[in-house]
Amino acid sequence: MVFHSAEFGVLLVAALLLFWLLRDRRTLRTWITLAASLVFYGWGTGWFVWLLIASCVLDYGMGRIIDAARDERRRKIALVCSIAGNLAMLGYFKYTHWLATTVIDPLLHACGVDASVVRFAWSGAVPVGISFYTFQTLSYTIDVFRRQLPAERRLDDFAFFVAFFPQLVAGPIVRAVDFLPQIGRRPTVTHAEIKQALWRIAVGLAKKALIADVLGRSIVDPVLGSPGAYTPLAHLVACYAFTFQIYCDFSGYSDIAIGTAKLFGFELKENFATPYRSLGVREFWRRWHISLSSWIRDYLWYPLGGTRCSEPRIVFNYFVTMVLMGLWHGGNTLCLALGVLQAIGMSTERLLERARGGAPFATTWLRRAIAWTLTYHFFVLSQLLLRANGVDHFAEMLTTFGQHSLGGVAPWAWIAFAIAIFAHFEPFDLEASCARWWGRLPLLVIGILLGALAGVLFLTMSSQTAFIYFQF
Repeated sequence: MVFHSAEFGVLLVAALLLFWLLRDRRTLRTWITLAASLVFYGWGTGWFVWLLIASCVLDYGMGRIIDAARDERRRKIALVCSIAGNLAMLGYFKYTHWLATTVIDPLLHACGVDASVVRFAWSGAVPVGISFYTFQTLSYTIDVFRRQLPAERRLDDFAFFVAFFPQLVAGPIVRAVDFLPQIGRRPTVTHAEIKQALWRIAVGLAKKALIADVLGRSIVDPVLGSPGAYTPLAHLVACYAFTFQIYCDFSGYSDIAIGTAKLFGFELKENFATPYRSLGVREFWRRWHISLSSWIRDYLWYPLGGTRCSEPRIVFNYFVTMVLMGLWHGGNTLCLALGVLQAIGMSTERLLERARGGAPFATTWLRRAIAWTLTYHFFVLSQLLLRANGVDHFAEMLTTFGQHSLGGVAPWAWIAFAIAIFAHFEPFDLEASCARWWGRLPLLVIGILLGALAGVLFLTMSSQTAFIYFQF
């Protein structure tokens, strides 16, 4: 079920009505919202909902054991069970087919073993959102093990935390330490917060349906889907367009998730901070998919030693963390290459800084321009790794050209492209000004505007395109 569908609208309205009618009945409102979350997830995923339930039960149980145990060995065994169980489910459904076809079977054949393990690997669709909720539940058991959080005693509250449908399948990745305390409080929401929530939902829907999907249908998919038919200039434009398609698609989802959660009285953290303004690779990952990059930082980068060790070890830490970041996006060679490329970029930045005695490079407007240009184009190339269907397709996008131009692209696609660029790089805080203007409107007028937006979406959408990050 996608956010920009009639089914989701009906589910959301029904869940909100029951949630607020039962706001003084904690158990009932929890179960109602949990049921809505399972309907939302199971609508198009079928039996994959049982993987979500299994993850909930596993980490709830391990969290209770870790919290209650006084023997350190018992606590470590429970933590290992949690990590191993979650990674086993994630690994089987996301990585076994790739590993079997690219590593294990070729290695067996090279050793003269006439056997194949690929038939035992999962070759179907990856369960939607499995990377998101796996990292979410893992952070819970690790925090309980570190004694940064007491174990949740109510299974329904823990399941609510894991399955809360606004952010379930594409984030932001929620930390238990931030979210679980909100479940126990009596929910409240002010008129101002309702307006803020509806603003975020409207912006997210517009980003997704009026910018990301339009760029995808009109420019990105035709050119990058058949790269051999288009000119080099068309390729370049399509590559630029894809960076804004994936940004508006993913940040649009986060906007809708944050706004929808606020309607229930819950606060989710921001997931994006104008990433294409970054002046370096490390800065980009502090601005893009913040909930994932901060997860990697807290649960892998810091335990590895971060920058508090020798230079060779720091470079090693970059490679470990960024390879994991890349593979989080998918079990294939291109995602592995994505992680390696990010690690090379980060390591190179650090080595150049060390060569200058730790002084930053972007100290003048010219240096800032150079740093921005290099960083942006680094991520144009990086994100093509996520768009390509395979290594051959990626190479074709970079090297194979034809004669067709983009002359037949509809005018509104160029308008959407221009709006995306302007909204991201405008020097004054236009979005904040628009949000303040929106907040001064009566709720009735806001409802009319949202209805008009829904009408525009109905007239312009040819299909309900899934969010790009659903595949991760």
